[in-house]
Amino acid sequence: MLLLPSMLGSLALCMEIAVALRPNGILDRAAPIAPIPEDALSEGPVVSRNGTQLPPYNTTYIFNQLIDHNNPSLGTFQQRYWHTYEWYETAYTGYLTNVTINGQIAQQQSGATIVLEHRFYGLSNPVPNLSGKNLKLHTIQQAIDDLEYFANTVVLPMPNGANLSPATAPWVLVGGSYSGALTSWTMVNKPDVFWAGYASSAVVEAILDYWGYFEPIRQFMPANCSADVEAVIAHVDEVFSGNDTTAIQVLKDNWGLGEMTHLDDVAGFRNNLWDWQSLSPTSGPGATFFDFCDALEVKNGVNAPASGWGLDHALTAWGSFWNETYLDFLCGGDDVVDCLGSYNPDSAVYTDIALDNAGRSWTWIVCNEVGFLQEGPPEDVPAIVTRLVQPPYDIRQCVLMFPDVFASSADVPMAAGVATVDKVYTGWNVSIDRLFFANGQRDPWREATVSADGVDVPSTDTQPIAIGDGFHCSDLSTASGNVDPTVRAVQTKALAFMKTWLAEWTPPSKSSKRDVPRARSSRLFRDGVA
Repeated sequence: MLLLPSMLGSLALCMEIAVALRPNGILDRAAPIAPIPEDALSEGPVVSRNGTQLPPYNTTYIFNQLIDHNNPSLGTFQQRYWHTYEWYETAYTGYLTNVTINGQIAQQQSGATIVLEHRFYGLSNPVPNLSGKNLKLHTIQQAIDDLEYFANTVVLPMPNGANLSPATAPWVLVGGSYSGALTSWTMVNKPDVFWAGYASSAVVEAILDYWGYFEPIRQFMPANCSADVEAVIAHVDEVFSGNDTTAIQVLKDNWGLGEMTHLDDVAGFRNNLWDWQSLSPTSGPGATFFDFCDALEVKNGVNAPASGWGLDHALTAWGSFWNETYLDFLCGGDDVVDCLGSYNPDSAVYTDIALDNAGRSWTWIVCNEVGFLQEGPPEDVPAIVTRLVQPPYDIRQCVLMFPDVFASSADVPMAAGVATVDKVYTGWNVSIDRLFFANGQRDPWREATVSADGVDVPSTDTQPIAIGDGFHCSDLSTASGNVDPTVRAVQTKALAFMKTWLAEWTPPSKSSKRDVPRARSSRLFRDGVA
């Protein structure tokens, strides 16, 4: 969030949700998360424009957030946030520094920045553990209500910090990936709170069978690499769909997966394609995805033509890459079946209910509200991942992850949740004033954004859409804009719109102010809500 001063202010909220790397089929492996800023924070003192020394960027603050916005009597929990008013100036309107677009907006508009930790992530939890029953208040709507309550009631650790609500200063909501979608959903659901929004790679359309995740990868990966990957995948699907047990075992052994018994776990090796999400305009030689393609396409120092080397070489080279480096990268020497299998209900991936488990928190949202299952494509679309992995494969994992809530796959409300999210928060049909969408052509999450292929969302002066050649949330990073002029153009356009919109802000009338629920007690909830 960006907070701009009393006559022209902005609070910029950017929630960065770190999701731990998980192997193979586990649902959180390629979650829609914004990348960590590439530039390190300054180790020196933080000094405001007027020379005042400020707390370090990593200073953690606590906000008493409502446990349940529908029942304030339950009290509050401690929600963490980070904040700086390095650029803030009275009489003006902001990740915290100008190494991100948040800080660029704050610097341009003389605003302050805030990063708010999402409920049920990190140490911002209203419950003692992350059992399924304890996660019932982990919903998109509760997260939206958190933003409203925070903006209207927080006392910020800065001059005049008790008088900087949206009634006295314009707040700008900023998010990337899931939090970019949350920016859009919040502005639709709470149109009177945030004056403007910046939504990067915002996955606004919940999609259950999100096979489109792999389309931008297929379209923009090296042509020789995509050709050979398609050839290998077609071969794997053909062999695994047949009854030749010897041929099946040969393929399993090729990747060092001979001990695995479930063919969908073996065929589901989407890992090499998921590595694409880690790329940015600053990525170069040594990036894991490029190492993978080099392993397939460079033979005796010679690059393959656009058509690739063909099935035989690609199959052998892919197997060598896994056996020589990639299996150790994924599993670190652990048992391959334990590491890559998805069928063991006693796996720690499913049974670890301790707090600060971002993967588990995200999987709850996947199972209940957004889907985003990254599966093989329809038959009429070229496949760079197996078609043998379809929604039932992933929905089954919801049952294993939350057996105290779901007795079977039929109990998982994913389809209904996806439909509700798209209806309530409008998805691709979003139409809201002063919301800037920034997207990247190479983003694997592009097909869930307003820039998806075949989706005609108009770009207007009140809801602009800008797309560059970047990857996932590339436009959030100043460094990416410094090396890719198309990303920089997106950032420049956004800054211009923010300047115009914030100049138009006036305090809302008293009649338009919302009543905000208050907690009846400020106790920290420790007993769970199950």
